[in-house]
Amino acid sequence: MTAGTVADGTRSRLLATALTLFSEHGVEGTSLQMIAAELGVTKAAVYYHFKTKDEITEAVAAPALRELDAVIDEALAQRSRGAQIDHALAGFADLVVQHRALVALFNSDPGIMRAIDRSLSGNENLMTRLMTILVGPEPDFADRITVHVVLVGLAMAGGAVEYRDIDDDTLRGQLIEVGRKLLGRRRKRAPANQNS
Repeated sequence: MTAGTVADGTRSRLLATALTLFSEHGVEGTSLQMIAAELGVTKAAVYYHFKTKDEITEAVAAPALRELDAVIDEALAQRSRGAQIDHALAGFADLVVQHRALVALFNSDPGIMRAIDRSLSGNENLMTRLMTILVGPEPDFADRITVHVVLVGLAMAGGAVEYRDIDDDTLRGQLIEVGRKLLGRRRKRAPANQNS
């Protein structure tokens, strides 16, 4: 095992630990010392990877934002507008389900929201691109409100504590169905029975 592999493993454990502590205590209520103690390392070991808690918070959010960027790219590569919308909506629902703990934190903690805002400042077109897919390139006020209701609503429901015991497939399916309704998309028809 190389030193880089060990450092990457430590960094991954550090971020997972930070997310758990952020979920329990909030970003503001979690100190670098708490993260170090939970990991069983010194505070200096945490500083080796991150100089500030803001850097840790941004790094916790970064994978989900990169995945959202990839979902948008994949959606834009679809041939029809309907396929683009369906792909973006399904991809967003997948991310919400896959990153439930982060989404729950985003829904309730201003510290993570600030980190995501800082992360998006270099890529502010991420949400613009997603909005363009969902409602077109020149959305009016009503379209923008609709997209915000859809995205925030799906995130709020997906990260809600009361749904934490719902299995991933069921939650994902419900999020997509609700998103389709809110966007005015008709329900996809099941394939016709070949035996009839």
